[in-house]
Amino acid sequence: MSARRVFFIVVASLFAAACGSTEPASSPTGPSPASPGPSPTSPTGGATATVRFVYRASTSPRTDLPPSAQDCVQLVGHTHIHPGWRQFARIDMTAVGADRWEISFSDVPTNARQSIRVSDGNACDQNATGAATRNVFANDVLLVEVVPTPGSGTEPGLAFTVAPDGRVTP
Repeated sequence: MSARRVFFIVVASLFAAACGSTEPASSPTGPSPASPGPSPTSPTGGATATVRFVYRASTSPRTDLPPSAQDCVQLVGHTHIHPGWRQFARIDMTAVGADRWEISFSDVPTNARQSIRVSDGNACDQNATGAATRNVFANDVLLVEVVPTPGSGTEPGLAFTVAPDGRVTP
């Protein structure tokens, strides 16, 4: 392998490490229904449940955002979620129709307060980092408690608790 090629591979690896991966640790990449019944057990021994997150917002980029929001839009990129139980890693959501984003996770710890952050470039005029705090649902329950989450400084997210049967308390 040439020195130039090795250099480019090393540089690309450093950029990927610095930016963080956009791939999930496991594979919740699209919508799937919440599974009823008993919860699986997490690798650490705690019970988990399946939670489907729905963000009701346009799946098309807004054309009416002010020029001052363009840096935010570029940084957000694809609408995504940051789940707290996964150390707030970035995981892209799936567009479902014209006004709905979805993703499901089967590893959400139960009976403990959890937090998420949804990032949407279309929300850059409401929050300088694109954090969305409205129209986010967990297993069909509207999330309403805004909480601080780590990101570009502290960013607003949403909190909830899920029971082993999948019932969500906002």
